[in-house]
Amino acid sequence: MFSFFKKKLDTNLNLSFLGVDMHSHLLPDLDDGLQTMEQTIEFAKAMQELGYKKLICTPHILPGVHDNTPEIILARLQEVRTAFKENDIDMPIEAAAEYMVGPEFHEAILNDEKLLSFGNNYILIEMSYAAPSQNIAKVIFDLKIKGYRPILAHPERYNYYLGNNEVYEDFIGRGCLLQINLLSLTGFYGKPVQKAAEYLVKNKMVSFIGTDMHHMGHLNMTKSFAINVKLHQMITELELKNHTL
Repeated sequence: MFSFFKKKLDTNLNLSFLGVDMHSHLLPDLDDGLQTMEQTIEFAKAMQELGYKKLICTPHILPGVHDNTPEIILARLQEVRTAFKENDIDMPIEAAAEYMVGPEFHEAILNDEKLLSFGNNYILIEMSYAAPSQNIAKVIFDLKIKGYRPILAHPERYNYYLGNNEVYEDFIGRGCLLQINLLSLTGFYGKPVQKAAEYLVKNKMVSFIGTDMHHMGHLNMTKSFAINVKLHQMITELELKNHTL
């Protein structure tokens, strides 16, 4: 197993090469992410200092747990944009959603309900960490039929896929793009997850890298993440789509 990390690290932390963070939970009081507008302002300033040029926030939509709707999310986005102006934060911020793949989401697709996408009609989807969604293949197919471009959030974190690298190829073959979490490459979620993320990077199967930022622990770890030359080079060679958003 190769390692991205050497003893000598570049301590000049800067994530400007990513440009856009397309997966975060920074809109306040919508899910298990940030809870106050003050926190959102604090985190936005910190993300700007880290080199990000734009934020795309993706609150969870999970019926019965996070009962968000496009209308609720977009209304909160406008509140945040107003707060940005009041606090002199000159950084674009947009919102989409992280959709849990299940029967309700599939029904919404088939009924042509309004879905929150971003960029070139990308839509972020996720599955439970306990078991894969039984209808995931059909959901991907139907999203594409409707003109969406599905992105599977953090595939490296689904424990039931660890060690089964062929499944990642299957998702890509179905036209589903893959997004890994930045902190997965640091071992933040454990060594098996790190190993899976490294495999995806090494095999150039990653289209997006996001922070999946939820709380101060994520922010502090991101701040302390010193990027070495080899890791930086391997990521930039991925031809990531973050900059296209």
